[in-house]
Amino acid sequence: MLFQYARRLIGRERTPDANRHLGIALAFVAGATNAGAFLAVRQYTSHMTGLVSSMADDIVLGNTPLVLSALGGLVSFILGAATTAVLVNLARRHSLHSQYALPLLLEALWMLMFGLMGSQLAEIGEDFVPATVVVLCFMMGLQNAVITKISNSEIRTTHLTGMVTDIGIELGKLFYWNRMPESVSPPVRVNLGRLGMLSALVGAFFLGGLIGALGFKHLGYAMTLPLALLLASLALVPAADDMRALLGKSTQGSST
Repeated sequence: MLFQYARRLIGRERTPDANRHLGIALAFVAGATNAGAFLAVRQYTSHMTGLVSSMADDIVLGNTPLVLSALGGLVSFILGAATTAVLVNLARRHSLHSQYALPLLLEALWMLMFGLMGSQLAEIGEDFVPATVVVLCFMMGLQNAVITKISNSEIRTTHLTGMVTDIGIELGKLFYWNRMPESVSPPVRVNLGRLGMLSALVGAFFLGGLIGALGFKHLGYAMTLPLALLLASLALVPAADDMRALLGKSTQGSST
């Protein structure tokens, strides 16, 4: 039963429910990662709005190291999203079950390496901050591109501005008084399903941030290990399906 759920959650065949559940899980991971990153390097790494704004401020203030750090994070986020696109399209070309799982496995691997090496890298000092920003932004680019491609750009998980805006729009529809008869003007209707999904995503991001901050405060870089395991658990079932199919083809080929 658990394997079937994991297969539906990140498998090749998509449903609206699977997209919502996956989006909530990834929003939780993004919130936890973002909060942990801030405690580690005093910088948020899951959304690019603040990063680009800080880069503009630091250019004016003449703070070249921070400009380069922010630029590295921006480029890394883009490269992460591009990597997801390459992996997904390559997997689609070969009809793999793990077309959406591969970027998450890569993100889990990067997060695992970061968790294992973080405490040692922190001893480097100031040089550790740009490297951390680059690594974490790459992971967030990977993740955000996965859910974007899966949901046809309807769900994002690493930043909340668009989601909070859409929540406000749906609330405006909810409170709107339709005074005109339908024959004169089409009524304004709230999309309760979308409002619930957006609220769940924001709530998951906040809960992830809370747990991530508490975990990093008490466990340090080891907090990234359960996040890496969560990502891997989401992605391993489709990857195992592809492995079994590959082994089956190899067995058939050797027997003929």
